[in-house]
Amino acid sequence: MLILDGRPLSYDRAFTHNEIQYPANWLRLASLEEKQAIGITEVADAPSYDQRFYWSPDLPKDHDDLVTLWINTTNQTAYSLLAPSDWYVIRKQETETAVPKDVLDRRGEIRSFCDTKREAITSTKTTEELAAYITSTPYSEWEVVLETPEQPQAIEIEDTIVVSGSPTLDRGDEVTFD
Repeated sequence: MLILDGRPLSYDRAFTHNEIQYPANWLRLASLEEKQAIGITEVADAPSYDQRFYWSPDLPKDHDDLVTLWINTTNQTAYSLLAPSDWYVIRKQETETAVPKDVLDRRGEIRSFCDTKREAITSTKTTEELAAYITSTPYSEWEVVLETPEQPQAIEIEDTIVVSGSPTLDRGDEVTFD
């Protein structure tokens, strides 16, 4: 961070010093010596920290309060994911019309994800552990991640094959199937 007369300077922004107006690009174009000549100093930026978990870089928020907060946040996320399909459940209660299996499966999946996340949250012992979990991929995922299927493999033909309406394939020919 650049400081002049106790105030921070921003790149690409004009500023005035000793009644001299400096253009927005001056800080980018000026050498270190030119900046120092008018009194600009460079100081390290304040350490960054995640304000969801810390009051300051070295002062974590109360772990128990954060656990309660993140359990509630997780429950709210599950609620918002379940809400669009609630009408199926209400319809079932009112008219005995079955809820589609894929809807039931997805609702169960959401509840299972929520349970897993709540267990992981409550198992943390420190704010640092909680922050690490909440900012990890497993916390943010609410879908089953399917493995990418392998690319179709060519197979080697053992003998000559004749398929009606197709040309003859010989040993070493590559064939792929959809």
